[in-house]
Amino acid sequence: MKLSIVIPCYNEEDNVQKMREELFPILESLSLTYNLQVVFVDDGSTDQTLKALKATFESLSTPQIVFCFMKHDVNRGLGAAMRTGFSGAEGDLIITTDSDGTYKFSSIPALLDLLKPGVDIVTASPYHPQGNVVGVPKNRLILSQGASFLYRVLVSWNVHTYTCLFRAYRREVIDTISFKSNGFLAGTELMVKGMLKGYKVVEFPAVLYSRVFGTSKAKLARTIKAHLSFQWQVLLHRMRLVQLV
Repeated sequence: MKLSIVIPCYNEEDNVQKMREELFPILESLSLTYNLQVVFVDDGSTDQTLKALKATFESLSTPQIVFCFMKHDVNRGLGAAMRTGFSGAEGDLIITTDSDGTYKFSSIPALLDLLKPGVDIVTASPYHPQGNVVGVPKNRLILSQGASFLYRVLVSWNVHTYTCLFRAYRREVIDTISFKSNGFLAGTELMVKGMLKGYKVVEFPAVLYSRVFGTSKAKLARTIKAHLSFQWQVLLHRMRLVQLV
């Protein structure tokens, strides 16, 4: 079976060496089970992210582990980077993960273990009762926790975290569910639309860590507006379903 790992990057030059140290040992282990493809998407970085990625990972390609590099000429946002990565992903299973180490790459095997028959999406969940958050300032969690609470009310109370990027998908989900967002709403939009379509989601209780290098690229006001707009669309969808009944 082929596994693709999609990693969007924006101005992450300082993180590349750390990423190699933490990611490559996991890839070597996974390559015993899967044919691996790692798709890096440089979302219009203004630093030397792409050059650093190629210098670090290109020479590590093997028949079992292939590294691909895609680039936007300008910064287009996380959602756009995800779509670009999906367009190049060839795997039967597809993982999306952050480049900054906020979710440990060492968790990838455990994430995949939950993608059993009948499960379509496995999502990391620091807000699960068995999950945790380490070192992240509380003010940075307000948006994520608040948005996830509203999605729990609107979509499913059984899912605790709706806002993370660290997930495993079956190919069918990526091929079937479209999402419009170019920004940080994208991962939420993809999962929620999948859930409304009937795809089964299972949570992986995860630990969310503070990034070591660089700063978050999320634009708070823009992201809040995007979530509220999408939540309104979900509410209207739910109301129409009730009326049809």
